[in-house]
Amino acid sequence: MTGRAPGLLTPLLTPFNDDLSIATDLYLGLAREQLAAGCAGLLPFGTTGEALSVGIDERIDAVRALVDGGIDPALLIPGTGLSNVADTARLSRACMDLGCAGVMTLPPFYYKAVTEEGLYRYFVELVERIGPDVRIFLYHIPPVAVVGISPQLAARLHERFPEQIIGIKDSSGDWDNTKALLDIDGLIVYPGSELPLLDALERGASGCISATANTNGAAIVDVIRAYVDGDTERAATLHEDVRRYRLTLLENHAPIPAQKRLLAMRSGDARWANVRPPLSALSEEDGRALAALL
Repeated sequence: MTGRAPGLLTPLLTPFNDDLSIATDLYLGLAREQLAAGCAGLLPFGTTGEALSVGIDERIDAVRALVDGGIDPALLIPGTGLSNVADTARLSRACMDLGCAGVMTLPPFYYKAVTEEGLYRYFVELVERIGPDVRIFLYHIPPVAVVGISPQLAARLHERFPEQIIGIKDSSGDWDNTKALLDIDGLIVYPGSELPLLDALERGASGCISATANTNGAAIVDVIRAYVDGDTERAATLHEDVRRYRLTLLENHAPIPAQKRLLAMRSGDARWANVRPPLSALSEEDGRALAALL
């Protein structure tokens, strides 16, 4: 989880009751299932967790519910990135106070065409506000946030704060960008998908963070374990399977409502299909068709 051994981190889906409050019973159950499947850690409230549809206090309460339910906070890296320093710092401080291993933080994502110097100053202020015990994983997802974190900026921040800004999730989908990040000495790097997993592991990645871990986590874990065991042929075969699963899942469906529908079907609990606006739930008919393909 901290880069010492490769592993899979799951960005947890967030279940909602029919009144759209967080279903903490389902949340805790999913967290336990993911850890039992071999995942090395959990990321509450990333993109997959509909984070920007969930309030600050709701996030804090949900993370506390996981900890109170027996999930080791040292396995948690909650998403805390908001569009301003004050809210990001408040949420991050609360997660660190709960004992979390760290936080995963977006760049400020509302203003566009901001300079690298402006982003650097933002993160400097953020670290200073949260405190020296913070452990930050930067979150680079330009297809969604538009504002990104370049390898040059990541390196500069890690050099300034080697004990505080310790890693990055790269969800750019750009392998050249991931390779550049992997060349930064001491920075923990997680590709945001299992698609380049074997190439990333070969270059020293710490594993991957994948949305599809919510429904296919054990299979991705098996790829990593085969690689670590030196069984490259088996790892390659298993990797093709998880690549095919992801590409099939994403071909015609958004990953959040699609996987929630799959979990509703598997568990028999219809609440899993609920999403908060502006997302729309996947229909039962479309869910059955997707399950048949998978």
